[in-house]
Amino acid sequence: MSEAEVTTDQPSDQPVTEDAVDTLAVAVAELRPALEAILMVSDEPLGTVRLASVVGHPVTDVEQALVQLAAEYAEQGRGFDLRSVAGGWRFYSRPEFAGVVESFVLEGQQARLTQAALETLSVVAYKQPVSRARVSAIRGVSVDGVMRTLLSRGLVEEAGHDEQSGAHLYRTTSYFLERIGITSLDELPELAPYLPDMDDLEDELASVAGLDEPTPEPTPEPTPEPAAAPEVPTHHPHSSPHSGAGTEPDGGTEVT
Repeated sequence: MSEAEVTTDQPSDQPVTEDAVDTLAVAVAELRPALEAILMVSDEPLGTVRLASVVGHPVTDVEQALVQLAAEYAEQGRGFDLRSVAGGWRFYSRPEFAGVVESFVLEGQQARLTQAALETLSVVAYKQPVSRARVSAIRGVSVDGVMRTLLSRGLVEEAGHDEQSGAHLYRTTSYFLERIGITSLDELPELAPYLPDMDDLEDELASVAGLDEPTPEPTPEPTPEPAAAPEVPTHHPHSSPHSGAGTEPDGGTEVT
């Protein structure tokens, strides 16, 4: 067996899976430099299991090495950080150098989301899964164009249909978590300290969005009047088309 080969507890005809990472006998490369090299070329956060399967080290060793690298970069004041975001690890430029990086990357192009897009994205983030009509009702304007922008940028995705109205529902993506630097939606800041009580507005918002149709009240049956002596009908050669047994007592038709 050469040095590049690895041994596992699985049969020789079975492929090495990520579950077998902890039993690899020979590391592919030195751990910390290998992790740095992989993370340097990755365009998305990488989980520890995936990294361990590539470098050939146990998952626990990989996790420990990533934490140590992140601490060292922060202590040394590098121009980048190693962060755990959206379920994986990735290099990010440090916030204090955001202006320099922005001027280099954008080169005069407008890449920021508009205020309308940010407001719409916020509504989706806090109300998801939510329909376009619901978002429009909350913002008070149509959001069709803005939603298309958010979808094209990968910040929002479809999440099924509303059971009552059949409308498309939308939610934020893992790319959204990555862009704002959090791991899960549970880390979103609470809105209660900054907003009035929204419970009283739910019915109104739903009504504006056309989601909740009011249930019509049953029409009360007319109170029967005391029986009166029958009138003797007057016979005319040409009876009125509105007369006869088919006319309701208070149907709104006047018989002359």
